[in-house]
Amino acid sequence: MLAHLKNVAGDLGLPFGDREMTYNSRLAQELGKWAESKGAGDAFHHAVFRAYFVEGENIAELPVLVRTAESVNLSGEDALAILQDRTYKDAVDSDWQRSYELQVTAVPTFACNHQTLVGAQPYQALEKLLLANNVKRRNPLR
Repeated sequence: MLAHLKNVAGDLGLPFGDREMTYNSRLAQELGKWAESKGAGDAFHHAVFRAYFVEGENIAELPVLVRTAESVNLSGEDALAILQDRTYKDAVDSDWQRSYELQVTAVPTFACNHQTLVGAQPYQALEKLLLANNVKRRNPLR
C-alpha cells in the first residue's frame, strides 16, 4: 500500500518519504480541530501530512505536534494545553461516530448524496461525482 501511495505521490509531484512506522493520529486530529477554530486548519493539516508522510515523524508525540503547530504560527503553549486537556476529544469522537454511521471504512472516502468514492481517485472521478450531484464549480483562486 505504501509503495502505491509513493507512486501516486510521485506522479503528482508530491513529496512522500520512506515511512517505516505507523503512528496513531488521534492527537493530531484533536489539535487539527483547534487549528481549524483558529483559521489555520489547512496549514496545520498540510504540516502534519508533511511531518508524517514526508519526514516520518511520530505524530502521536506531543513535542512533534507542538512544533508542527508552531510551524504554522500557532501558539505552542496553547497547543500543548489543548493536547494535555484533550479539549477537542469530544469533537473528534463525534467525527468518528459520524463516520461510523456513514459506514466510512477507508481514507479517503468522498461522499455526496449517499454516493461514495473510496480511496485516492483521479480528478475525473471526483469531477464526475460532483457534477452528477449538481455541485457547481467554484473559482479555485478565491
